[in-house]
Amino acid sequence: MKHLILIKFKEEVSDKIIEDIDVLFKKALQIEGIYDIRIDKNMIKLPNRYDLMIQIEMEKEALNLFDNSEIHHKWKKQFSAYIESKIIFDY
Repeated sequence: MKHLILIKFKEEVSDKIIEDIDVLFKKALQIEGIYDIRIDKNMIKLPNRYDLMIQIEMEKEALNLFDNSEIHHKWKKQFSAYIESKIIFDY
């Protein structure tokens, strides 16, 4: 399964924040059932575009482990202030 998180930031964020997001999410590779994590920054700056896509490849059962992990709690606590909106899609 792929778990996608698309992020629209409230305003322009520094590459340092994106690097910090990348470092945090890469730690999720230690969770059983998570196989790959990609962080992609949007190349086109238009108002109707999202800024960042986080893609986690995992077993369906690993989603609950991820949701309850310290990584997910840190994600919400440290970065939610920068997020205008997000879309989550699993396939």
